[in-house]
Amino acid sequence: MRAYASTPTAAPTPTLKSSVIHAGHTGTPAAPTLLPRIYIISQTLLFREGLKAMLTRQGALDVVGDGSPADALREIGNLAPQLVLLDMGGLDSLAVPRQLRVILPDLQVVAVALAEQGARIVACAEAGICAYVAQNATIEDLVAAILRSLNGEVICPPKITALLFDRVASLASNRLSDQSAEPLTRREREIAAMMASGLQNKEIARRLCLGNATVKNHVHNILQKLRIQRRTEILGRHFM
Repeated sequence: MRAYASTPTAAPTPTLKSSVIHAGHTGTPAAPTLLPRIYIISQTLLFREGLKAMLTRQGALDVVGDGSPADALREIGNLAPQLVLLDMGGLDSLAVPRQLRVILPDLQVVAVALAEQGARIVACAEAGICAYVAQNATIEDLVAAILRSLNGEVICPPKITALLFDRVASLASNRLSDQSAEPLTRREREIAAMMASGLQNKEIARRLCLGNATVKNHVHNILQKLRIQRRTEILGRHFM
């Protein structure tokens, strides 16, 4: 598992592997540098347009498109970006990386405007997000994080590193205990998947047309069967 975190402003921007084709000694001009291809995903049009304008002014990236998660699933195969920026303010944002990688398996995903909460960051890791920039990050931080991600590099604060190591140990323990755990029913798997994507009970009840009390009972049973104490421990896990 990779570690991921916001890149400090003071850190030097890494150099992406050059794609410039150098000319020989014949005086032929060199081919233009190919900029990294980026796609921006957000439900909020103003967010997409503002971020696209700022990245374009930076001149280090080629923003090939932007849209909602549904737009991205339709367009991303043809546009073939190397990396997507994912606005973490949208519903079901943790499900997006897996859906996109069905289309482009090598696609990199960087989370944008992520609250630096331990459980949320760990859930991003488990969802396949390779890096993140926090809510107070600058555009320079974002560009640096993108270039580091494309080079397979990410800066991770010590506290987040410790959380990730703890999660790896927990997953190893869960694999052993899950072998003897009581299996979830079809409905419980459906609700557990929604819990893993960060939805709360009221939203789950609305989507499934169930009563709040019914969902609460299902959640209680799911936690018991999985032998976990808090619903945050289920974030990012796969059930369907």
